[in-house]
Amino acid sequence: MPPRGKRSRSAKEQYQEAVATYVAAGGDESVQRVITAVSSMSRKLEQWYTRQLVDLDLSHGEWSVVAQLATADGAPMTPSRLADVSNVAASSMTHRLDKMTERGLVRRSPDPENRTRVLVELTDQGWELFGAAVREANVVESDVLAGLSRTERDQLAALLEVVISRLDDLETP
Repeated sequence: MPPRGKRSRSAKEQYQEAVATYVAAGGDESVQRVITAVSSMSRKLEQWYTRQLVDLDLSHGEWSVVAQLATADGAPMTPSRLADVSNVAASSMTHRLDKMTERGLVRRSPDPENRTRVLVELTDQGWELFGAAVREANVVESDVLAGLSRTERDQLAALLEVVISRLDDLETP
């Protein structure tokens, strides 16, 4: 809790101070404005998402599985693939999937093309949870972008998509 008489700095003030600090240290102002804005927004949204997951009784790891399966065009995934994209050990993924299966969020079944492999997919309950989480998040995300017109949101999205498309080029081996 902040001391009496001192108000906490607004998100905009924190952003401006961070940009000024990075620029004073030699950073390019236009670069720092963009990167600091994206980082600040991401951090604030992450705080909200964390609270939302608690309300949904999901861990970040479980949400990762739900989101990966939901965005895989309905195609089942192997536990090892889920572990890879979630950046966890296979044994951790097995434990996570055990809990999620018990809760009725995912279903495991033998791969019809290779019976030594198991495939994981969302159950109806898993799909319902995914939809509820997206709808809840959309309310906050819409509020975040409420100050922009539809055209401005489209322009911002297009610009960020250009940046995202170059991220793979920057990865180090």
